Amino acid sequence: MPNRLLYLVSIIAVAVSLSALAQGYPTRPLRLIVPLAPGGGTDVLGRMMAGRLGDALGPSVIVDNRPARDNIVGTEIVAHAAPDGYTLLLTTISHSINAAMYKELPYDSIRDFAPITQTANQHLVLVVNPSLPAKTVKELIEYLKAHPGELNYGSSSNATALPMELFKHMTATQIQNIPYKGSGQMMSDLLGRQVQLSMSGAVSAVPHIKAGRLRALGIASLKRSGFLPDVPTIAESGVPGFQAAAWTGLMAPAKTPRSVIERLNKEVVRILHMPDFSERISSLGADVVGSTPEEFGKFISNEIEKWTKIVKIAGFKSNQ
Repeated sequence: MPNRLLYLVSIIAVAVSLSALAQGYPTRPLRLIVPLAPGGGTDVLGRMMAGRLGDALGPSVIVDNRPARDNIVGTEIVAHAAPDGYTLLLTTISHSINAAMYKELPYDSIRDFAPITQTANQHLVLVVNPSLPAKTVKELIEYLKAHPGELNYGSSSNATALPMELFKHMTATQIQNIPYKGSGQMMSDLLGRQVQLSMSGAVSAVPHIKAGRLRALGIASLKRSGFLPDVPTIAESGVPGFQAAAWTGLMAPAKTPRSVIERLNKEVVRILHMPDFSERISSLGADVVGSTPEEFGKFISNEIEKWTKIVKIAGFKSNQ
């Protein structure tokens, strides 16, 4: 009985302390873990959002890049952080893909996190270095079949590698995957012709496409994009049914007080829908979302189920 009473007292003490924490939140700077290298599309979004969120909350929001093992290292940091709202994760589609691909992760992709909101959907674009003769998806497929295994594609994570592997599977072509820790270095090598093509996030690719440094062959979404209206979808260019898209979202450690989650959701959704913010994101090739925590949690579960099926179909094994 004494042990049980002590246990109940400790539970009540924790609940009271969390309640007090939530009422005064925040009182010090927040850390936003971006599990990718600086310079990529997710990092750009994270830094834009961190600046606005710091202005809204008072204390600053510090971006902490942790690029390693296909987002796993940075994600693990948040999974094991104190559930006090001071350590957040800007997660990506890799969160669901990793759950589909890895038998063992140092965290549970659902149980160890508290969803806050899906921040954006980013279009994926099939891009090639202009030194390649292919100017359409059909021409690329013909070139790949005439030169099996000769070309390399760059991937900044499994989130860009798996759609490319699906493309290989659906077109019966052979291309070697060259993995990178972030889209910044991958993009640099693509521009320098160390790799010849990529299924790249639009935020990273669009500035180079518009400057003529990269050639866009197809959009991975089922509908054409507003930011590259003249670029056809991959599905309408000879690969019927092809579809892939990236996404980002904000999460906290599990057991973070509900009032903190609601405060963060309210502020981030408001920021996402600021006209200048949403227009800037749109110009980079992404669409803001701003969902509820419940909607985002359901979305993640559905994504894990979807990518688990695709991993089996494509037979893809990570070498990140």
